[in-house]
Amino acid sequence: MKTYQVVGIGNAIVDVFAQSDDSFLELMGIEKGIMQLVERERGELLYAAMKDRKQAPGGSVANSLAGLGNLGLTTGFIGRVHDDALGRFYAKSMDDNGTSFVNPPVPGGELPTSRSMIFVSPDGERSMNTYLGISSELGPDDVADDVAGQAEILFLEGYLYDKPKGKQAFERAAQLCRSNGGKAGIALSDPFCVDRHRNDFRRLVKELDYVIGNEHEWESLYQTDLSAALAQAAQDCGLVVCTRSGHDVILVRGDEQAVAPVKRIVPVDATGAGDQFAAGFIYGMATGQSLATSGRMGCVAAAEVISHFGARPEADLKALFRREGLI
Repeated sequence: MKTYQVVGIGNAIVDVFAQSDDSFLELMGIEKGIMQLVERERGELLYAAMKDRKQAPGGSVANSLAGLGNLGLTTGFIGRVHDDALGRFYAKSMDDNGTSFVNPPVPGGELPTSRSMIFVSPDGERSMNTYLGISSELGPDDVADDVAGQAEILFLEGYLYDKPKGKQAFERAAQLCRSNGGKAGIALSDPFCVDRHRNDFRRLVKELDYVIGNEHEWESLYQTDLSAALAQAAQDCGLVVCTRSGHDVILVRGDEQAVAPVKRIVPVDATGAGDQFAAGFIYGMATGQSLATSGRMGCVAAAEVISHFGARPEADLKALFRREGLI
């Protein structure tokens, strides 16, 4: 038995929320409804301008781990936070929610903890301003042998490839996991991330056990239409998962192909849909389910999270799986 059923490695970002109206956004020069990366000075200005702010631990892979914890798996998260108020909050929140935050907050004069300032408009639009801070310094020294090497399944966040040290952390974790008999996989993160790292990702796909991406990410990776991209991916990768907005999920493993149907619902807040799909799918993989069932679990988890505000599940996902006849 390994210490962890699933270990994730990614950006540890505190989501900070505040209500705002359109005139405030205009005054502060915030573009409504999109995510922007901001520098430290801009981040501190926006953080100080937030009234009645609320905060929650965030980050793509960390959100997936929250879903897996909801489902009862033993999870750990490799991330980097500063020993400041937000960093201590992040580490404690992850631990309190059942995921071991394996690296203690970093003291000293380094960058502050990463945060995303999210301004919520009366119409529900979210305007995100993300300062990456100390997360951008995550490196191979943050990856312990007895964490990555003790994972049955490792889940990697593609965004980490934007920094050389993140790339090294990534590859060390994958090597440790696989050399000890675990499975390592990646979420491609977004089409622009794929554009930036296409050659690296094409190599990674051949080395990893599973890869999760949406239709635009797969098309970007192979620079062709979806059908041809998935045919190539099936030759390169052990297990290919392709989500499509409003359409069935496609799963391919060698000669085996499965489809997971999607039930359309009107989203309250689409934040975290991909993160929770990954959680449901990885749960299925970790518990030995078929491709079709694993994909369906992902769809049920994604549907739950878009039915309310926030990127982490509020309902009992296992109960939802039972209702759907999946377990």
